[in-house]
Amino acid sequence: MHHLTNRREFSAVVIGTMASLAHRNQTNSAEYSPIIDTHQHLWDLTNLRLRWIGTGSVLDRNFLPSDFAEATAGLGIAQAVYMEVAVVPEDQTKEAKWVSDLCASKSGPTRSAIISGQPDSADFSAYLDQFKGNTYIKGLRCGVQTEPAKPGKVVSEGFIKGIRELGQRNLSFDLNMGGEDLETGLALVKACPETRFIMDHCGNPDVRKPPSAKWLAGIRDLATMPNISAKISGIIARVHKEKPLVPQLSPFVNHVWDSFGPDRVVFGGDWPVCLNGGTYAQWVSTLREIAAKRSNTDQQKLFHDNALRVYRLDKV
Repeated sequence: MHHLTNRREFSAVVIGTMASLAHRNQTNSAEYSPIIDTHQHLWDLTNLRLRWIGTGSVLDRNFLPSDFAEATAGLGIAQAVYMEVAVVPEDQTKEAKWVSDLCASKSGPTRSAIISGQPDSADFSAYLDQFKGNTYIKGLRCGVQTEPAKPGKVVSEGFIKGIRELGQRNLSFDLNMGGEDLETGLALVKACPETRFIMDHCGNPDVRKPPSAKWLAGIRDLATMPNISAKISGIIARVHKEKPLVPQLSPFVNHVWDSFGPDRVVFGGDWPVCLNGGTYAQWVSTLREIAAKRSNTDQQKLFHDNALRVYRLDKV
């Protein structure tokens, strides 16, 4: 092993390494089109209450815009859509106003947001009225609850009414459901034909096992509906860390991409939740490798172009 003999030699090596990394980042940025991340999480635990985060977990700290900038350095993130972070209901308005201010500041890539809410609540219309004229808020996401006695059936009448109202207000709904219950999502999408849906996280399959017949069929059935697109995101958070990522994830990515087609898929980073399985850079490089067999046009649609249409974004 070569040993550095003096401070000058050490400095030269450090400078050379930094230059190499900078060149690599420039090359990556030039080789690929800019990325629009449609699934960016941020939180300040001193401001918002997130009861789902386990004490001492990798997520049990603040994740701020500066942290996102560090995590995505050199990857060419042109724009990001903030995704609600399941705050307690009492903090939902606070979250929406906080992220609207962040978007308005134009201090980083976050320029629009999907907020949380309770579509089946009696005051849902009044809740949405607070954001009339707010061009940063593009839609809503929340958990979809089904009736215990009727698994796989449509959600409650009140919930459907709220989701239909989103469509009337030209707001979308991000559908985040378990991979074995996609038929419930299909029923909701069918019941709200005027509302635009985005299925999060490839339909949340169990990527530690081969794709199940139920998930495969659920994706195909959802893809027959014209008012839903698919987000390729989230699945790295559930991988076997000791196994190669591409073989684990490619069957799921390719099935969603093939089922929905090149015009109805968007990219999502799901940072920092992705850290449960890998870094942001690992997720991007894994997906780039999986996508490499497809045309440059289709890759650009996934990573950038489709997001502009699906989330009604302005180019920046």
